[in-house]
Amino acid sequence: MNRLSYKYLIYAYLLLILVPEIVGAQNIKADGYKGIWFTLGQFSEYGDKYSGGLGTYTANHNPVAIYAPEVNKTFFVYGGTRQQHEKHLLIMLSYYDHNKGIVPKPVVVHDKAGVDDPHDNASVAIDAQGYIWVFVSGRNVTRLGFIFKSRRPYEIDAFDEMYKGDMTYPQPWWVPGKGFVHLFTRYTKGRELYWNTSADGRTWAPGQKLASMGGHYQLSGMQGNKLVSVFNYLPGNNADKRTNLYLLQTENLGNTWTTVDGKPVSTPLTAVQNAALVHPYEAEGKLVYLNDLNFDKNGNPVILAVISNHHQPGPKGNPHEWQLIHWEYGKWNIRKVLESTHNYDMGSLYINNDYWEIIGPTEPGPQLYGTGGEMALWVSKNNGKDWKKKRNLTNNSSRNHSYARRPLAAHPDFYAFWADGNADKFSESKLYFSNKNGKKVWELPYNMTKDFEKPRRIK
Repeated sequence: MNRLSYKYLIYAYLLLILVPEIVGAQNIKADGYKGIWFTLGQFSEYGDKYSGGLGTYTANHNPVAIYAPEVNKTFFVYGGTRQQHEKHLLIMLSYYDHNKGIVPKPVVVHDKAGVDDPHDNASVAIDAQGYIWVFVSGRNVTRLGFIFKSRRPYEIDAFDEMYKGDMTYPQPWWVPGKGFVHLFTRYTKGRELYWNTSADGRTWAPGQKLASMGGHYQLSGMQGNKLVSVFNYLPGNNADKRTNLYLLQTENLGNTWTTVDGKPVSTPLTAVQNAALVHPYEAEGKLVYLNDLNFDKNGNPVILAVISNHHQPGPKGNPHEWQLIHWEYGKWNIRKVLESTHNYDMGSLYINNDYWEIIGPTEPGPQLYGTGGEMALWVSKNNGKDWKKKRNLTNNSSRNHSYARRPLAAHPDFYAFWADGNADKFSESKLYFSNKNGKKVWELPYNMTKDFEKPRRIK
């Protein structure tokens, strides 16, 4: 064998053997639940734009947890690390066994190969056969996204790579009898919104553009056969100017899109003023930070957002209003629920007939002007019209809690899922979940010596 042939043989070995080890499914168990800590590095008078324990970041990765009644388990994904105080992002998957009250060691589905940015976190879906799908976010074309499928239904020990491509902020939805519809972002001209479909999760139709007005952040949700997307827009693709609120919906996997009242809309949307506009926050000089999308007892969309006056942390953004934007009686109704201290105080909205709940970091935390705070439960007994804080879920914490996520079909014993972290400096980050009434909160085991352990109850 000549030197050139030997050189190509080495290259082939690296490509076929080492590369899959880097970018494919890892299928390795971690010795505990350690969340990723991150800082954006955009500092102003009152600290970083956002930072801290961001294992359950962003609101635009959705769903991140799903309750599966067939096995009585809640499956969840998060951005984690293996070592304390490490900044190496791993896409972790695990579950809470409601029958036994235990969790296994989390599985590393994908190693982000040195990336520390939780924008690369994942979303999760479960198909009709019980296979678990993990959609790993990329970041523009420099870091492609991945889709992994479990080898066995409702089992997390082994995953195989099904697809890789250009996708950020994945939001996959399984439609019974039809397959996947997937909403995501591409950086083709700003942050543009796309969707595509797949019957099997391996072969995907080409991405189709939904909105292109300079940039967008999106939330989505399924109500029966109806897929709803709500999004803001970024003037000039400037995330610091995010504003306005829009809604589009489809009942046929994106073949046609309509407004909330059923008027057909041609996609992609390109004009700022269009039929999908819910509220013109730009005209009020307001910024829009989307938190959650849910549906009332009649199937009408309800949007939870933080509305503020400035993109930087601190009092210049006050008031940071948590608003509900509710389609009711043929019009949009906007109601203020509360005020908090930060644009990225992300919480979730739960709707059970006329009884509504919000769980989020609404209370000041130990890092006052940092991302998150102390977690609290707010309730409304009259269809979201009036709200009252029922109780704090956390108190006297040493680190801010942030990004309280709502599992799909949430079980009362695993009702909200979040992480903590010091918003002012590099720290460890632990992961937590609570029950429905907020009287019980558990910390997932940070270090594990056994394959299965009980979460530690802290409240």
